Amino acid sequence: MEAKGNYITQAWLVILLALCFGGGLAGLDAKLSGQIAANKLAETLGQVPALVPGADKGDEQIVDGQIVYRAVRGGEPVGWVIPARGQGFADKIELLLGVDPAVQTITGVYILDQKETPGLGNKIIEDEWRGQFVGKSAGSRLVAITGGGATGSRIDAVTGATISSESVCNIVNATLAKMRPALTAAGGE
Repeated sequence: MEAKGNYITQAWLVILLALCFGGGLAGLDAKLSGQIAANKLAETLGQVPALVPGADKGDEQIVDGQIVYRAVRGGEPVGWVIPARGQGFADKIELLLGVDPAVQTITGVYILDQKETPGLGNKIIEDEWRGQFVGKSAGSRLVAITGGGATGSRIDAVTGATISSESVCNIVNATLAKMRPALTAAGGE
């Protein structure tokens, strides 16, 4: 009988500790969420000139219900940067997609956040791999392939991380399919 009472006491202790730690983490998340969002916005705005050649800065706009950044140089539009997200192999992948003003050509891809497998899938953050997207047609469906070359609408997948590579291509494809018509229409504003 005494052993059963000991297990119940231990179970309540585990529940109490889980509630305390869970509450602490929730409170910390609530307190820091504003700072996290501000840091992500600063990183996004800092990437605009790298994603759209010739841009000085990005102006936040809402197009088709989504926040996008019009890349400008001296007040003149030189392209767009579109935040996007989708499912990767391990978790959500958040990226920034740069396109020219007419939304005809991809000018850059930057991975904002990912939790892909270290040493494999997380190679999607490397400049060399992301560079394959530059110059690709925004009107063509991109496909990740293994053992080939990044020609036409093909992207050479990261060896051992085909799902992560396919995920980035799928996110880019879905984003362009959704936003291309709206950005093309907004380009004349």
